[in-house]
Amino acid sequence: MSLVDELKSAVTPRAALLVVGVLALQLLFIASYVGALHHPKPRDVPFGVVAPRQVSAQLLGQLEKLPGEPLAPRTVADEAEARRQILNRDIDGALIVDPRGRTDTLLVASGGGTVLSSALETIFTRVEAAQQRTVRTVDVAPASAADFDGLSAFYLVVGWCVGGYICAAILAISAGSRPANRERAIIRLGALAVYSVLGGLGGAVIVGPVLGALPGSVAALWGLGTLVVFAVGAATLALQSVFGIVGIGLAILLIVVAGNPSAGGAFPLPMLPPFWNAIGPALPPGAGTWAARSIAYFKGNAMTGPMLVLAAWAVVGAAVTLVMSSLRREPEAEPIAGELNGVRA
Repeated sequence: MSLVDELKSAVTPRAALLVVGVLALQLLFIASYVGALHHPKPRDVPFGVVAPRQVSAQLLGQLEKLPGEPLAPRTVADEAEARRQILNRDIDGALIVDPRGRTDTLLVASGGGTVLSSALETIFTRVEAAQQRTVRTVDVAPASAADFDGLSAFYLVVGWCVGGYICAAILAISAGSRPANRERAIIRLGALAVYSVLGGLGGAVIVGPVLGALPGSVAALWGLGTLVVFAVGAATLALQSVFGIVGIGLAILLIVVAGNPSAGGAFPLPMLPPFWNAIGPALPPGAGTWAARSIAYFKGNAMTGPMLVLAAWAVVGAAVTLVMSSLRREPEAEPIAGELNGVRA
């Protein structure tokens, strides 16, 4: 056999296309992560201002004109209301102006991301110094001492997402990525559901009682983890049912390449460039990270949106998987599944 024939035999056209696809994923991975995270800076951070009426308008105007437009300031009635809005995750911080002295109070919430709270401190140290005033910082929702830079919630959700798409991929390649019938699709979804319950519980116990990295309800984190794992897994099964083995690559594209850097983990959403800031809340890693932080540090507030996002991924993924399995009554030969069967034989 000639070298050319050997090459054609060793690298089939399908394998060549898959390798090209992997190369594209690799380059997209680099572009997405570096593009999102190489130059973080606050943009339009929702921010409250508590000040006397004669000072408030001038201060708002000053904050709106800061270079780079880091803040989206709004007037808040009093300190109690500012604290309530921070805990409800309506704003990320607030400045309480003391008209009787020269020291103002900056309210932050490092549980939502220590990088953002540090950025706010830097901004207002400069703003106050320009007015010959000083600022003291009060952390309304502090991150746990065992939660370095507030990253534990993000890593927890990443682990859940990885489990979801790997479990779905294994269920697919073990016997063909496209379910041959509805019964097989139901079995795969059922197995994924059991795995999701176990994966959600395991993650919640590890970050809570075992490592003490995150405070908050273990039961609530368990429920969140179950939904995250199932949502990602169901979406992966749906992509596989439509595109075959290529669906696994598409799942990685959505969850890893697009979802992880836009999740607000390493840098909270207001510090990401506009594209990643926009897509993050609509993808499972971003919705899961927001919800996990809400459970841990914000009394479970502001979770309706993220939970609806995760539920939508779960329901749509399961529905597409079932519909596609109903359209195919004959099993399709899948190269990878065939190779695995050959190895077992």
